[in-house]
Amino acid sequence: MKSEEIIILFQQFEEVASNIEGVECWSARELQKLLGYSKWENFEKVIRKAKDACTNAGEEINDHFPEVRKVIEAGKGAQHLIEDIALTRYACYLIAQNGDSRKEKIAFAQNYFAVQTRRAEIIEQRLLEFERIKAREKLTQTEKQLSGILFERGVDNKGFGLIRSKGDQALFRLSTLLLKKKMGIPDNRPVADFLPTISIKAKDLAAEMTGLNVQSKDLKGQNKIESEHIENNKAVRNMLTQRGIIPENLPTAEDVKKIQRKLDSDDKKILKETKKKNK
Repeated sequence: MKSEEIIILFQQFEEVASNIEGVECWSARELQKLLGYSKWENFEKVIRKAKDACTNAGEEINDHFPEVRKVIEAGKGAQHLIEDIALTRYACYLIAQNGDSRKEKIAFAQNYFAVQTRRAEIIEQRLLEFERIKAREKLTQTEKQLSGILFERGVDNKGFGLIRSKGDQALFRLSTLLLKKKMGIPDNRPVADFLPTISIKAKDLAAEMTGLNVQSKDLKGQNKIESEHIENNKAVRNMLTQRGIIPENLPTAEDVKKIQRKLDSDDKKILKETKKKNK
């Protein structure tokens, strides 16, 4: 297939895409034309195969193949309603995969939707990684503020470290040493750098609660503040466990510093490529 043909097909597939309640979709009637099917009946057979593949993959058919009605123009300004299907990107991919790849348009569609699906997965993964980095930054900020509050109330850095450790033990039901061993975390690294996002946010919430209550209750001295922090972490743990989330049993996440380096590297590559295109 020539590059000119690829560009034309790409534009055609992009132009017929629409947005339904925030979800990118393609009309089955429009896709039928793009894939070169002259009869709707023949295209329906391919759709049925795609639906079977969707079910076999454990996905809900109605989530990817919702039936809709489409208005078409008839002669002399008349309008008719015809049956149509709003196809998600994933549905389009399955339809293309069940088509005859010897036909150029179908071969193009197979690759187009495969790339589009993969791109969506990459974006989703990047957003999740970005969220985790921001959660880790927020925890650092919260703990820094809490440390300042406690310092004014007679707790030094060593004392703050002990209070934080006791809080972790209340949240995870394991000492810092045992938790690191269980999760395979290096001794010289903070536990939070390897926690999943929800655990980082749980620690942050408990620390926020401690900072607020220390001030509102006017707590002073390490023992009182330590008890407060332990109770706050227990409360957060109870909330999680009631919803079936056991903090210490969640899988270890990738080193947050490694993720940050990867995202920074990706940003530099994108910036470099953009500059090249603009020259």
